[in-house]
Amino acid sequence: MVPQPLAKVASGGELSRLSLAAQTVMSQVAQVPTLIFDEVDAGIGGRVAEIVGRMLRQLGTKRQVMCITHLPQVAATADQQWQVTRSTTNGKVSNRVTVLGKDQRVEEIARMLGGVKITETTRKHAAEMLGNKN
Repeated sequence: MVPQPLAKVASGGELSRLSLAAQTVMSQVAQVPTLIFDEVDAGIGGRVAEIVGRMLRQLGTKRQVMCITHLPQVAATADQQWQVTRSTTNGKVSNRVTVLGKDQRVEEIARMLGGVKITETTRKHAAEMLGNKN
């Protein structure tokens, strides 16, 4: 087997997680104040997503970390959560960024968990996830 460039043989999610691992190691010696990860959770879920979230949280103890995620396991580990929404009116696209408060975070994590129909059980699960940030 002939070695090939990593960008050709690794998926986007694998490249993102490799970047997370490298940034975690490099943050111990580099003085980069802010790290941005775009969908570092691609192609993962469950236990692995929770571990990635914990790694991001640990990294955030020394640096500012911004992470775009669609997984509740990752989002729940954050100190702060923003919701970004996009809308189109008369052909014009606009984006809105909202900093979420405690109750709004529960609702957003519940939405990420449950989809269209959010139940009280889903809200309880979201609140539990937000309470287990360690």
